[in-house]
Amino acid sequence: MPRGDEVVPVVNRVARGFENVVLTQDWHPPGHVSFASAHPGRKPYETIELAYGTQVLWPDHCVQGTEDAALHPDLAIPHAQLILRKGYHAHTDSYSAFVEADRVTTTGLEAWLKARGLRHVFVAGLATDFCVAWTALDARSAGFATTVIDDGCRAIDIDGSLEKAWRQMHAAGVHRTARGELARPATGD
Repeated sequence: MPRGDEVVPVVNRVARGFENVVLTQDWHPPGHVSFASAHPGRKPYETIELAYGTQVLWPDHCVQGTEDAALHPDLAIPHAQLILRKGYHAHTDSYSAFVEADRVTTTGLEAWLKARGLRHVFVAGLATDFCVAWTALDARSAGFATTVIDDGCRAIDIDGSLEKAWRQMHAAGVHRTARGELARPATGD
């Protein structure tokens, strides 16, 4: 993703202010249903209909065990308590850190956060209009106050997907801030 690595120093800096940090990692098997290469004649960024709804077809990315699937080498968050792998089911994509694209299969993150008494979720990373937005919207649906750290994100922006994502997040009550505007989190965040 162009300029995707620019979020790493922002995420590193912001994460130092939080006790509870969760990282997500795309972890797709070869031939994943979301890959355009798995659908002869299809190209990246086209959409298809699957049993769970509309699926954007992506270039092959983050294939399990490859360097492309590794967390960025400059990511320095040794106190992260959980690394949640997404997209490892061959026939279901997973943008959200809470619920897979089938909107049925949960990741367990909601229970993990609630078991720690956390009430506010802060989201940063890639991509604003897909994984970040779906995670933020699902956090709100689960009852968490939710803030997206805008300068800690980068978007793909397919046919206006970024504007659409921000509209949906705003309508759901997701807050938007920059790292410089982020005060030290209160207890329970």
